[in-house]
Amino acid sequence: MSFDLSVFSNKNIILAVTGGIAAYKSAILVRRLKDYGFNVRVVMTKGAQAFITPLTFQALSGNPVHTELLDPEAEAGMGHIELARWADLILVAPASCDTIAKFAAGLADDLLSTVYLATKAQVWVAPAMNQQMWAAKPTQRNLNTLVEDGVHVILPESGSQACGDVGLGRMPEPEDLAEQVKDYFHQAQRAIAEKFGLLAGKRVVITAGPTREAIDPVRYISNHSTGKMGFAIAAACYSAGAKVTLLAGPVSLDTPNGVKRINVSSAIKMLDESLHQLEEGCDVFIATAAVADYRVAEVAEHKIKKAGDELNVSLIKNPDIVATIAKQEKRPFMVGFAAETRNVEEYAAGKLVAKKLDMIACNDVSRADIGFASDENAMIVFFAEQYQMEKRDLEKASKQEIAQQLVEAIHDALHNEIEPV
Repeated sequence: MSFDLSVFSNKNIILAVTGGIAAYKSAILVRRLKDYGFNVRVVMTKGAQAFITPLTFQALSGNPVHTELLDPEAEAGMGHIELARWADLILVAPASCDTIAKFAAGLADDLLSTVYLATKAQVWVAPAMNQQMWAAKPTQRNLNTLVEDGVHVILPESGSQACGDVGLGRMPEPEDLAEQVKDYFHQAQRAIAEKFGLLAGKRVVITAGPTREAIDPVRYISNHSTGKMGFAIAAACYSAGAKVTLLAGPVSLDTPNGVKRINVSSAIKMLDESLHQLEEGCDVFIATAAVADYRVAEVAEHKIKKAGDELNVSLIKNPDIVATIAKQEKRPFMVGFAAETRNVEEYAAGKLVAKKLDMIACNDVSRADIGFASDENAMIVFFAEQYQMEKRDLEKASKQEIAQQLVEAIHDALHNEIEPV
C-alpha cells in the first residue's frame, strides 16, 4: 500500500519507554516511525534505562532523550509542559504495570506521568508484562480506568515470555505498532478532508495506465504508459475527500490508500467498466489512461508461429472512452489528458472541444525529463469556454505535486461554471 510520507512530516510523536525486556523493540519502533516521516522524541523512565540506554534512542530519533522531570535546559525549567504541548500523540510502548497504575491513579511523580496529565494529545499504551500480572484484577481495573479516561489500549499478544511463561503480555511487533500510528493519522486526515476537502463528497472515477490489445494468446499491442500520473491523481483525490475508483490497466504499482482499484486490460474492457461506474454514480471522470487507438480485428486462438519475413495484422479502431462517457445523458465533469510529442497545446485545445470535455491537461511526452517513466511532470491545463477560466501552466514538479494542482483546478472549475445564455 502506498501513501505520501510528507503528510506525516508535521506530526509529533512522543514514544515513552518504560521498564521491561520489550524495551529493545522500542528502538526498532523509533526507526519505523521515522521511516513514515514522523517527528519522534523519546521519554524514558528509570526502569527503561536499566534495559536500554538513552544514547541508543538519541541516535535513532535524532533528538535528545528526555529522562528528568525538572530539566534545567528546558525553557523555564518546565520540560514536561513543553513536551506535553509538542505532542500530537503519546505512545507508551512498552507500558509497564507500574506506569499503567500511575496513570490510572493520577500520580505525577516522574516525567512521564506528569506529561500524561499535562497533555491534550491522544495517549496510547501498549502493555507488556508477565501473563499473570496482565491477568491480575488490579491491572485490569486500572486498564478499564484508562479506557474510561479516553486512553487507547493496544492489547498485548500471546506467546513465550522472557520469564518462561506462555500467555498474554507480549508487546506487539514494532512494525505493527508503527502501522497503527500511521493509520490513525491517515484516518484523521481523511476525516478532515471529508469535511473540508476540495472534493469532499464527490465520487471520482479515474482511468490509468496502458491497455493491452491481444494479437494471440502470448502477444499484444500496448504503449509505454506506467500509470504513475493516474495513480498520483487517485491518491490526491482521495486525500481531498473524494470516494475514488481507479480503473487500472496492466501496471506494477501499489494501490493508493483508500482507493478502490479495478484491473482491466483492453480498451473494450476499460470502456465497459467505465460505463458501469457511470451507472453507479460519478461526479468527476478523469481519463489519464493511454488507451490503444486500435485493436486487432481477429485475435488468433493459438500462438502465431513464425513464418516468413512479414506478418500482416489487420487493425480496427477502438472506441474513444472519454468521448463516449462525455456523450452520455448524465455526464459527469469530464477531465481528459493529452500526451503529445509536438504541437501539444494546439492538439489539446482541439481535443477539449471535439470531445466535449470540461477540462484537459496536456504534456509533451517527447521530453525525457517528464516522459512516461519519469517521476516528474509538467502540464498545461485548458478549461471549456463556459468556465471562463484562463489556462494554467503547471511547472515541472513531482507527479504527486502536479496531482495536487490538478485537484485544485478541478475544484475551481466545479465552483466556477457559468450557465450558458
